[in-house]
Amino acid sequence: MPLPARRRAPVPTPARSEITEQTSLGATYVRALMRSQLRTALAALAALTLLVGGLPLLFALPHTPSGTAPAPLVWAVLGVAVHPVMWLTARWYVRRAERNERDFTTLVTDPADRNEGRP
Repeated sequence: MPLPARRRAPVPTPARSEITEQTSLGATYVRALMRSQLRTALAALAALTLLVGGLPLLFALPHTPSGTAPAPLVWAVLGVAVHPVMWLTARWYVRRAERNERDFTTLVTDPADRNEGRP
């Protein structure tokens, strides 16, 4: 009767072991991930600041003889138009953050481990 095939113990990848052992190279990997996540967050914040934060300036422009924007326009923009902008920005942010994490995971994962779950 043949002996069952022994499964080889996983060999940690250099990048993963660098992070686990908290070496300077591992800290560099983690810092790179944190920098990319920070850039993503700042880009989302800047987009919202420009798009939503600029609305008071838009409303201050003279639209009517009284010098202000009509109230129904203000309420329509604040109540309806802002939400899709915020939703799209949030959706972009989440997708980009997940992509950053996926890229980082791909970097530190052994190629043999990636193919184990696939047929």
